[in-house]
Amino acid sequence: MMTRMVILPFDRPEWSPLPNPGCRGVVARVLLREPHLFVAQLQFDEEATIHEHAAPWDIDVFCLDGRGFVLSASTESEFVAGQRIRWPAGVTHCLRTEASTMSTLMMEHLQALPNDITMKV
Repeated sequence: MMTRMVILPFDRPEWSPLPNPGCRGVVARVLLREPHLFVAQLQFDEEATIHEHAAPWDIDVFCLDGRGFVLSASTESEFVAGQRIRWPAGVTHCLRTEASTMSTLMMEHLQALPNDITMKV
């Protein structure tokens, strides 16, 4: 049986500053917006920050380049290229940089996948 390949167009994302009060020096571009998943790339300038907040869903963040700091549940750690963090739903978190820049990929899991779908890693 032959599987049909489907290639779909998507809008070319534009970089835009994060609109939330308390965010500074961070621009983002949305790569995917689906009912169950939101994916964006973030670029942090030096001395940039995303405000401290909690989300009602799990969030995975991958540090692609550079270095910064992550805050999760009142504990701060250095966050460098090649590392990943998951913030569970409801956990207060933030990202920031000091004397360096950072590029990240953020995946927000907006709702659970149906039970009959198995994710293969």
